Amino acid sequence: RGAPLKAPQPRHDQDATDPASSAYLIPPSDVQDICVGNVLSPPTSAVSFRMAALSADIPHTTSLSTTNRQCSSGLQAIANIAHAIQSGSISIGIGAGVESMSSDPMHELYDKFPPQVDWEVVQNCRHSRDAMGCLIPMGVTSENVSKKYRLDRSALDRFAAESHRKAARAQSLGKFRAEITPVGDVSRDDGIRPDTTAETLSKLKPVFDKAEGSTTAGNSSQLTDGAAAVLLMSREEAVKRKLPIWGVWRSYVVEGVPPDIMGVGPVYAIPSALQKAKIGAKDVDIFEINEAFASQAYYCIRTLKLEEGKVNPNGGAIALGHPLGCTGARMVVTLLNEMRREGKRWGVVSMCVGT
Repeated sequence: RGAPLKAPQPRHDQDATDPASSAYLIPPSDVQDICVGNVLSPPTSAVSFRMAALSADIPHTTSLSTTNRQCSSGLQAIANIAHAIQSGSISIGIGAGVESMSSDPMHELYDKFPPQVDWEVVQNCRHSRDAMGCLIPMGVTSENVSKKYRLDRSALDRFAAESHRKAARAQSLGKFRAEITPVGDVSRDDGIRPDTTAETLSKLKPVFDKAEGSTTAGNSSQLTDGAAAVLLMSREEAVKRKLPIWGVWRSYVVEGVPPDIMGVGPVYAIPSALQKAKIGAKDVDIFEINEAFASQAYYCIRTLKLEEGKVNPNGGAIALGHPLGCTGARMVVTLLNEMRREGKRWGVVSMCVGT
């Protein structure tokens, strides 16, 4: 978001439409299924994604579906493909996520697509408080977390500033180059602000509770456009094709929490995922926890007693942005690259999920 995009120019050094070209890790026809996570695009987005796949020379024999688990849609897309491989339905697939928050603004969502429910039933059911809580704006849920757990505004601003510092350092060292495919003139994240400090952030006014709030534009994730994709296959396929194995899918967990404090999700999901993988938090080398808001990310890290140096070592969504459907997939890509670079073994991706 913010950078002008020009249509990518055709490359003359290789023919990307030739399946034998070195542009391909595997022949496109070998991909059996694709799942794309997305949140804000109109219902016709499924058609758009299928057209995009065909335009990328992936044949019509490769099926495609979409999934929407709000902020973790990209991660859910990867999970769907991983589970299809584990069950034997397919052996090769792509899990991806995409969002254009400049084209489909989040604040217009309920105006364009209000929930179609029987309001009398919803407001009088046994779980009416939680049901109506699903309508609470995400920024207000951030304030709810801050107030409920008595989070200090200055701590949140320091957390946000640190996200920018880490991301700026990673960018200057070229850490993101391996995981970014240039699109037109854009080849780097443009939301990172190296000069950000807690002091400058402290001057910003709260957005959702103007009198006593702690959530500002500076300690929240940025509204961003983005896309990410991960190629998955069975070990048998990878070995047969002599491909490097960057990571192994060990466990996946989703935990429900009250909608009005949705940001606390990782506090419950991470221990469950670790238990399924039969490891402890101390065994994990790197945690990628989405920074939807400094409030919820800071709270989750503090409550789980995670080592700060292990969490988001290259910054997070406060600096890099949070294109809703994309972020889960992007975090997996970032995690795998960092683990490979640093020779680490165990990594965790986790995020809160708006209702």
